[in-house]
Amino acid sequence: MSDVVVIGAGIVGLGCAYHLRQDGLAVTVVDRDPEGDKASFGNAGGIGISEVVPAAVPGVFWRVPGWLIDPLGPLALRPSHAPRLIPWLLRFSRSAAPSEVRRISAAIAALNLRVYDDLVPMLAASGLSGELERKGALSVYETEAGYRRDHVEWALKRSLGIETEEISGAEARRMEPALGPIVQRAIVTPQWGHVSDPKRIVDGLRAWLQANGVAFVRGEASAVAVSGPPAVALADGRRLSAAKLVVAAGAWSGGLARGIGDPVLLESERGYNTTLPAPGVTLGQEVIFAERKFTATPLSCGLRIGGAAEFAGLSAPPNYRRSRALLTLARLYLPGLEAAGGTEWMGHRPATPDGLPVIGPSPCHPALFYAFGHGHVGLTQAATTGRLIADLVAGRPPVVDMTPYSIARFGRQS
Repeated sequence: MSDVVVIGAGIVGLGCAYHLRQDGLAVTVVDRDPEGDKASFGNAGGIGISEVVPAAVPGVFWRVPGWLIDPLGPLALRPSHAPRLIPWLLRFSRSAAPSEVRRISAAIAALNLRVYDDLVPMLAASGLSGELERKGALSVYETEAGYRRDHVEWALKRSLGIETEEISGAEARRMEPALGPIVQRAIVTPQWGHVSDPKRIVDGLRAWLQANGVAFVRGEASAVAVSGPPAVALADGRRLSAAKLVVAAGAWSGGLARGIGDPVLLESERGYNTTLPAPGVTLGQEVIFAERKFTATPLSCGLRIGGAAEFAGLSAPPNYRRSRALLTLARLYLPGLEAAGGTEWMGHRPATPDGLPVIGPSPCHPALFYAFGHGHVGLTQAATTGRLIADLVAGRPPVVDMTPYSIARFGRQS
């Protein structure tokens, strides 16, 4: 029997397995397809240190109708999924209160500002140091109104330790000549980084774990049992027991948690992108199109244009018109962009309504731990989440206050 079974072989699950193995524990990772496609593979590759303000901010609901009716807008909702989304949206709306935004942002910043402390050693140990590019990012604006609207959020970020520099559109074009005249303003965030290819990070870390004694089991976790020794029930009838369990199954984690009595609000915020192997333009850093809510990242496999959000559940087929809409928008900012030969992709971001991940022990069983709900920053926070889970499993005091990330918050109505 393993010391710990980790459910989920995405980047967060692998980050947990890494730190648990570094503690000398016998670790097993179970996943329906350990080597397969996940949100960890197709994301934009950003190490989003500055992404500390949640999506729920004052005034955001007034913008939602416009986003939904705009075919190029950053938000889509499948009508068939709307009724299931109501409890999530109600909690989302409460999270937009100014005092809540400040509290949540501080809790996200507590994780993000120590990301490199945990990520850099993990990449070094697994032979992946060369995959990290700490070149900063550029957030660009096409209108003065959009730039002014975000001033409060940027001020909040600065108060929490995020470094920024405001520059003109002309200065942004000198930094990134591929940008067109539509760019009027920009903000440089030097703490941002990106990786050469998220898939190489996941594949390389998994290979290191396998070479260092971590077992991988192919199987779909259908339930978690806590009535006796902790165990994972697999869909094919097998059962894996361990002294401790970690649920790190991304957007699929909610069902496992609710199955043992831990209420949680978790949605798949589906993201889309297209990776262009010959884009015709060159970027030196990740560019964030702040008003349109998408990004362009220069990866070793091409230029990845991705972002936006679609709420349609876990089983609806992809709507790749979302990917094509992002390319249409990208051409507005990058006039020389060549879109031929691109590879389209969709992945499930595990999103909580308050924007905080779920990290910590289950109130239902002290040997069960949660590590999911990282939304857009799973790659960013994976190593730090793994560090925190290892501390909790070992009984060590975590390096940050874990209260804001507890799943117990979903059992409260306040």
